[in-house]
Amino acid sequence: MNTITIGIIREGKVPPDFRVPLTPKQCNEIQTRFPNVKVLVQTSPIRTFKDEEYQKEGIEIVENLNDCDIIFGVKEVPISYLIENKTFFFFSHTIKKQPYNRELLRALLAKKIRLVDYEVIKDKNNKRLIGFGRYAGIVGCYNSFLTYGLKTKTFELKPAHLCANRQEVEEELKKVILQKDFRVLLTGFGRVGHGAREIIKLLPIKEVSPEDYLTQSFDEPIFAQLEVEDYYGRKDDSQFMKSEFYSNPELYKSTFKCYVSITDMYIPCHFWNAKAPNILSQEDLQEENKRIKVIGDISCDIAGPIAATIRPSKIGDSIYGYNPFSGKETDFMDRDAIAVMAVDNLPCELPKDASEDFGNELLKHVLPALFGEDPDKIIERGAETNFSGNLTEGFQYLQNYLEGKE
Repeated sequence: MNTITIGIIREGKVPPDFRVPLTPKQCNEIQTRFPNVKVLVQTSPIRTFKDEEYQKEGIEIVENLNDCDIIFGVKEVPISYLIENKTFFFFSHTIKKQPYNRELLRALLAKKIRLVDYEVIKDKNNKRLIGFGRYAGIVGCYNSFLTYGLKTKTFELKPAHLCANRQEVEEELKKVILQKDFRVLLTGFGRVGHGAREIIKLLPIKEVSPEDYLTQSFDEPIFAQLEVEDYYGRKDDSQFMKSEFYSNPELYKSTFKCYVSITDMYIPCHFWNAKAPNILSQEDLQEENKRIKVIGDISCDIAGPIAATIRPSKIGDSIYGYNPFSGKETDFMDRDAIAVMAVDNLPCELPKDASEDFGNELLKHVLPALFGEDPDKIIERGAETNFSGNLTEGFQYLQNYLEGKE
């Protein structure tokens, strides 16, 4: 049986990303579970797991990955780091025709690299198998409560990026103080939404149905998590049909306004189609009876469905204010301001925990298909480019983008 050598590349994107696709213990597990696989790790001074931690697990540290067959990273690999005729796994951020990565995709094709993009690794039912969404939800929800404490001057939490790990984050949550009629709303039930729920479930907040959230009074903190039919309706007021909404969202309108006067904090965790109507408009946030003080926008679609999300924020400087009357940024402590948390790389705040979670998904869903039988063609369908220097069948739609025509 031929040996397959995989490599963990040194992250090269600026600003730096400290996450890894596989932890030291997971690299060791790979070599145990797959005896014909050898793991090499490119030396790095920045990653959250040090070179020495990999060496303690019996993993060889190397200067370059030229001897590897398959190379794993996290974020976009700098063009100068690419190696011809290899298989690369990373988030390329090209499948939506992002203009800033056009040259990267061109380089992958020119070097006849097979790119398997984590974002499009899916099962036979077209469900994504891997991602950092869970930890985006966990950190984003924590940051939202941190923001609420500062905005209301009721409690202070240690920023997530200064916490050693998730355990310390959970300890910090014991400081949260909420008024008895506190209300928080989430939209979205994917990985991000479920991650956010993990944090809320650690707090003394009762879950209620969307209907009860709208119609009932409570003397304890509550939250509701909304499906799309809870905040979108058909323009002609006929019955909501989920399949139609996803295929023809232009036939629908936002009904979110009804929550504005009864919600203290809103945490968007949804996936938003650019063809769909905006969810929360500037006019909605100008209502005299508006109650929303904090928007923790984990989805972070800039100038998109949430009017208050006018720019991404940064780790270490995660909060800005939005004045709904001017539509401009202001101090988040201003009386009329909504405090907005819109960090767009949330999992980086807990890099060890996020990396371990991601690596577990790789081990469970991807590596068995990569090193063994793949009846559902998980790897094949996740490959954006091939060794012939061409886009694969499922990604032919990117041709005009590659040629600069889109």
